[in-house]
Amino acid sequence: MALTAETESRLYRSLRVAAGAAAHLVALGFPAAVAVLARPGSSLFSWHPLLMALAFSFLMTEALLIFSPETSLLRSFSRKVRVRVHWALQLLALLCALLGLGIITYNKHLNGKGHFVTWHGLTGLLAVLYAGGQCAGGVLLLYPKLMKNWTLAKLKLYHATSGLVCYLLGCASLMLGMCSLWFTTTVTGASWYLAMLCPLITSLVIMNQVSNAYLYRKRSQH
Repeated sequence: MALTAETESRLYRSLRVAAGAAAHLVALGFPAAVAVLARPGSSLFSWHPLLMALAFSFLMTEALLIFSPETSLLRSFSRKVRVRVHWALQLLALLCALLGLGIITYNKHLNGKGHFVTWHGLTGLLAVLYAGGQCAGGVLLLYPKLMKNWTLAKLKLYHATSGLVCYLLGCASLMLGMCSLWFTTTVTGASWYLAMLCPLITSLVIMNQVSNAYLYRKRSQH
């Protein structure tokens, strides 16, 4: 029996709600698991994985999910409030990422190790720098008059697209970090594969959210 358009719409919405709920759980659960593994304070290095997990798994994920029409924790609030919370979460994410980058750089210096010689290190550096540029670019949305030849709608579109690239870079850095010697000796077997699924799940949810927002804008223009 064929599904009606209304039934398909409800089913699709239910799946989006379920996926968003899973993303919220993963965004919080992954850093919590990393904290248990790293035992922050046990060494200087121990702060690096925790700060990076907080930045790219928790804070940045929640900053983007805040605009989801189905799963935003603040969907009952005005867009102005959500934008301000988005800004606060993104700045906290950038701060955590910068601290995490600074700590691992100093730790390598103390131990006489090379800097940014692995794919994880290079991707992490690029993700942090990109996050800084993305936050700076977000200022243009607060003061769109600075870009006289650009409409606010176009600025929002480019900011969202660029933000998705930044988020995927952060998730890629987390995944490469889970291939490091520290993580693979600590987490083995099925647990390792489950850990790798965490950034994949949140990435798929965020990509779906951004693509749907893009399609909505395209339809509204016609």
